[in-house]
Amino acid sequence: MEDVYIHPSAFVSKDCCIGKGTKIWVNAQVRENSTIGENCIISKDTYIDIGVEIGNNVKIQNGVSVFHGVTIADDVLVGPNVCFTNDYYPRSFNNEWIITETKVRHGASIGANATIICGNTLGEYCMVGAGSVVTKDVPPYTLVVGNPAVPVGKVCKCGRRLQNDKCLACEV
Repeated sequence: MEDVYIHPSAFVSKDCCIGKGTKIWVNAQVRENSTIGENCIISKDTYIDIGVEIGNNVKIQNGVSVFHGVTIADDVLVGPNVCFTNDYYPRSFNNEWIITETKVRHGASIGANATIICGNTLGEYCMVGAGSVVTKDVPPYTLVVGNPAVPVGKVCKCGRRLQNDKCLACEV
């Protein structure tokens, strides 16, 4: 793992793959068979479970839990304290539970304290508002907010909300 920074307090399995330029910060844990791309930031107190796949240029902020079955594409931002689930029927006594996959597509952004219920796909460049609970797929370039999260508008690739199908910042 050349050109990778791992804080001394982080626990990173020797059986994972971490791309060049990635930084893993204080108290983060990266489990075996997970893959993290190049130039990522895995912030303080983040948990990356077994077999998770994370693309390039991904920023995962403090206190995030990314559980087995989650795939995160390139250029994604995951805000602080976001939680991904992976079991529709959680019970402490169920030893035969089934992992339900979740996909986060290229360029998506997830706001602080959002919960992403398993089995959903977050589309390219979509935006999930802070504190939202995603229970359904989010289409590309769509802004969702609330519990349950519902579409409230469209966003530009730059992240700003579209007005009359145009981005005032990008003039697109």
